Formats: sequence, C-alpha cells, structure tokens
Amino acid sequence: MSQIDCYFEQYGPAYKWFATGTIMVATISVVLSTTIVNVAIPAVMGAFGISAVQVQWISTGFLAAMTATMLLADWSDRAFGMRLTMNTAMGVFLVGSVVGGLAPNETVLTLARVVQGAAAGIVQPLAMIMLFKVFPPDKRGAAMGIYGVGVVLAPALGPWVGGILMDAYDWRFVFYLGLPFAGLSILLSNIFLPGRGQSGPIPSFDFLGVAILSVFLAVLLSTLSNAQRLGWDSNTILLGFVVSIATAVAFIAWEMHTDRPMLDMRLFGNFAFSSASVIAFIMGAGLFGSTYLLPVFVQQIQGMTPTQAGLLLMPSGFAMLFVFPIAGRLSDKVAAPVMIGIGMAVFAWSSWLMTASNVNTAFWTLALWTVLSRVGLGLVFPAISSGALKVLPRHLLGQGSGASNFIRQLGGAFGVNLLTVFIERRTVMHADAFAATQTSDNATTMELLREVANLMHTSGLPDTQLLPAAATFLGQTVVIQASNAAFQDGFLVVCGIFLLALIPTWLMWRAASSTA
Repeated sequence: MSQIDCYFEQYGPAYKWFATGTIMVATISVVLSTTIVNVAIPAVMGAFGISAVQVQWISTGFLAAMTATMLLADWSDRAFGMRLTMNTAMGVFLVGSVVGGLAPNETVLTLARVVQGAAAGIVQPLAMIMLFKVFPPDKRGAAMGIYGVGVVLAPALGPWVGGILMDAYDWRFVFYLGLPFAGLSILLSNIFLPGRGQSGPIPSFDFLGVAILSVFLAVLLSTLSNAQRLGWDSNTILLGFVVSIATAVAFIAWEMHTDRPMLDMRLFGNFAFSSASVIAFIMGAGLFGSTYLLPVFVQQIQGMTPTQAGLLLMPSGFAMLFVFPIAGRLSDKVAAPVMIGIGMAVFAWSSWLMTASNVNTAFWTLALWTVLSRVGLGLVFPAISSGALKVLPRHLLGQGSGASNFIRQLGGAFGVNLLTVFIERRTVMHADAFAATQTSDNATTMELLREVANLMHTSGLPDTQLLPAAATFLGQTVVIQASNAAFQDGFLVVCGIFLLALIPTWLMWRAASSTA
C-alpha cells in the first residue's frame, strides 16, 4: 500500500481536499511574491536610483530562477519525497523573502529574488503532481479549477494589500506578505504530504543539464537587457548571443544523450504536447509581460499610488475567482483547444483595447479591460494544464508537469525582459520623433509655451525664468507622451503574441482530432 493510500485510509475521501489545501497555501505564498513586487517597481527605482531595464531584473531574475529549478521537482519528489521537498523549498523561500526585505542595494535585492524564484520553481510543479496523484483522470480539470480559485486570490488581493503597506510604511514590506503563508504551508506539509514513496538509493540527477540551462538563461537574458546600452552590434552582445545559442544546442543535445534526462525529450514526440508547450510559452510571455506592464504604466503615466494600482488589479483577480471553477469543469467536457482558443482570443481583445490607454483613461475603464484579460486567462489555464498532461502516459506525468510549467515560466522570463527592452527603445524613438516637431514653426507648441509662461508669470516667477521653465515643462510633456506611446506599443505586442498562439492551438486541435 502506497503512502497516498494510507492517507486516504486515515482521512477518507476528504484527504484529496486536505492535500489540495496544503499545496494551495504553498502556491499562494510564491504567487504572491511573483505578482506583488510589480506594484513596488517604481518605488524600487526611486530608492536605488536605477533604470527600468535594471529594475526589471527583480522580476526577470525571479522568473529565470524559477524556470531553471522547475525541472527539479519531479526528481526531488522521487529522491526525497514530497514532504521534505516542499519543506526545504518553503524554508529557502522564507530566507529569500527576509533578505529581500532587508536588502541594502539592488544587487542584494536581485539575489534575494533569485533565491525566492529558485524555491518557487519547485513548488508549482509539485502542486500539479500532487493533484494528479489524488484525483482520478475525469476529475482533474475540476481539481485544477478549485486549486486555481485559491491561487488567484493571491494576485487579486496581494497587490492591493501590498500597495496599502507601501503607502503606510515602505516598499520593503511587500516582501514580508508571503511569510505567514510560507510558515503555514510548512506546518501543513508535515501533516498531509507523503514522504519518499520508495526505498533504495537516491536516483541520479542531471546536474550538468541544470548547469547548462542556468548558463543559457543567465547569459541570454543579461545580453538582451544590456544590448540597448552597449549596442546590439557590440562585441560583448554578439558574444553573448553566440554563447546563448551554443548552450541551447548543448542543452538539447545533452538531454537527448543522457540516460537520466532532466527534460525528457520523448515528451515532444507527442505532437499534441508539443503544440500545448508552444501555447504555454506564448501564454507565459504575454501573461507575465502584461502583468509587469500594467502596474508600472498606471504609476508612471497616470500617477496612481501603489494602493490605487493594487485596487486596479483586484477586480480582475475576483473575475478569475469566478471563472476558474467553471472553466475547470468545462475542461473535463470540452476539448482543450476550443477553450484555449477562446481564452487566447479574449485576452488578445483585452490587450488591443489597452493600446488606447493614456493619462486620461478612467480607472474603471482600465479595470474592465483587465477583468476581460483575466476572463480569457481563466479559460486557458485549466484547459492547457489538463490538456497537455492528458495525452501523456502515466510514467511521464511528473516530467510532463515539470516541462509544462518550465516552458510557461520560460516564456514569462523572456516576456518581461523583452517587453522592458522594447518599451525602452520605443520610448527613445517616440521622444526623438516628438521632439523633432517642437520647433518655432509649430503653432501649437508656441501657444503652449506662451500659456505656460503666462501661468508661471501669474504665480510670481521672474521674467528671466519664464522661458526656461516653460521649455522644461514642454520637455517633461514630451517624455510622458513618448512613454505613453511606448506602453501602447507594448500592449499591441502582447495582443499580437496571443493572436499568434491561435496557430499552435489549431495544430493541437488537429493532433487531438487525428488521434481520436
């Protein structure tokens, strides 16, 4: 009798809900850390005097570390058992959270986020593995929906609570918000999660594969971040791309060669799983990229406080709370590609609407557009999670769970990184274009300068300072308009990313139809 069977004998059918609640609490703590920090981005930029490209590493570093460790979950479960693996991961996460809150500079803060991400990367695949162990195949979609209810509460309430803490105290307090959940998850894990299910020696692990993957992620993301500053054709950047390509090829070759692959390439021999993986990558890029963009946009362009930015995201979280259980049940009855296609189209529509956002866009208009995007996401997530794993044999479920989460997080890391670089470049381009039109021949510009000079004269500013002050105001206006236009371009790119996902969704439909 397995340990899972022993737990069912002890607690009865209710055990599957005890196990679900345990992994839900753990996931809430790491999801809180993933999303809540985005509200603090402008405050961290001001506190340490760093640029948008530098500060994005506290998000990208987290996602990259999470991506690199996700493939360890299946091996850790087999080697040490789910209980010890979860306890260790959450203990490391606690340490990273405390160090992040106490960080004296951006370097320590980024390292703390990497530690948090490394721990978080193990937790999420463990959650899916556990759900698939305690629920029968025809109930897994519904289980994902119920599990998702708890998970979406974190991004629904987290940014708002974090915003209140920031406005009342300091941005550092957002790192402490997940600590109670992490502590509770360790307690519950020792009660409800099974230990190692098999005796004998610890199975070997693909440490070389992890090392190659880590080098690939670190070099490529760093190269993309520094390319704008150093020049895309500089020797350093070109060398970075060469190393990235070489390590990517080496990783794939090694995983196909080794007897104990960290990422079993047999998974991608299943065309339906491969199509779902492409969708997961695109979804991760669009989802994490847009989640990063919105709080920064409303604080930098619209001048919202962190609390207001958190409130903006709250209705969308509650929308997912409503959609997830319904979508979970539907995913057991409706073909996964159908739900994925509808959800992707809805998210793309929301992103298209966001391209019209500017400094004058009303709070509730932005909130409604965000709600629409999360409705689309709520349709996609249970379907892609269960649809990708349903097509795999049972002995590949652990590998498939890790691979699916790995690919989605990989897309997220690249999405945040590339969108940040894209917006920086587009801001410079738009600023140059707008500045070129601000000449003495532009009647509107001259009228604005006269109006601003008159207002400042009325307020008592000396005549010798009127023109420089008006010109400064004009320069600030150009920068804000350029940033606004760049963010609009960013939302347009997100829209295109989700429309692009409809192609592999159609291929997934074809693959599922041909095997039916």
